[in-house]
Amino acid sequence: MVRPHGLRGQVVVTLTTNRSERVAPGSVLQTERGTLEVLASAPAPGGGGPGRWVVTFRSIEGREGAEAIRGLVLRAQPLQDPGVLWVHELIGSRVHDVEGVDRGAVSSVQANPASDLLVLDSGALVPLCFVVDHGPGEVTIDVPAGLFDDA
Repeated sequence: MVRPHGLRGQVVVTLTTNRSERVAPGSVLQTERGTLEVLASAPAPGGGGPGRWVVTFRSIEGREGAEAIRGLVLRAQPLQDPGVLWVHELIGSRVHDVEGVDRGAVSSVQANPASDLLVLDSGALVPLCFVVDHGPGEVTIDVPAGLFDDA
């Protein structure tokens, strides 16, 4: 939480996710001091910066209450979205191409403006845009010829 907003206990929150439903009314967020339930939220007036929202939490009243939770880190339970690749699920996954050739395991994911890269234990880099299927512990890629020639 960034700071109090007004006198009624609202706070400005910066989301580090692109999932604004994290601050939807009824959402429950965890902090080091316990849970907070969202009563209301709206994008910060004038934008307030990227990902900033004005949030009202149950049991946080007045500016003093908002000041007391300034700086708390909010956490939420993982979302279940089968169409999304999550980095923590990719690490350690075996990578196979569409012909079934095992290309190694994902050791990390490297941010890249064009397309994030799967870093394989062999040192090979595979743009995420070449992933055509994934499941628990397994990733299938369809890469152009020659991608693995120097790996």
